[in-house]
Amino acid sequence: VPFHLMTNRYAPARKLIEAGVPVALATDFNPGSCPTLSMQMIIALACRQLKMTPAEAINAATINAAYAVDRGDKVGSIEVGKRADIIVLDIPRHQQLPYWFGVNLVVRVVKNGVTIE
Repeated sequence: VPFHLMTNRYAPARKLIEAGVPVALATDFNPGSCPTLSMQMIIALACRQLKMTPAEAINAATINAAYAVDRGDKVGSIEVGKRADIIVLDIPRHQQLPYWFGVNLVVRVVKNGVTIE
């Protein structure tokens, strides 16, 4: 929301993480204050503006986000018994994700264990 509203008032994610508080990321998609569906953009912003590492941002966008909406036992990580909702990205290392701001890196989507064509 701060990015679209052109403010510099971001949540203190770095302080929260250092205090041991789980941080979750999401798009909060709505046309008025955050018109984006791109989690890649949100992860890039988290690294740049919230000073999160790529690993922290990915964790916040997956397992922490799942627990934030009381779904951590069903989704959010690759584990036996959980739904296989996975994206495959065209980057050699996860650390590069924030550098490809605005680029759709998705090459494959798996939803509930089925590849979406």
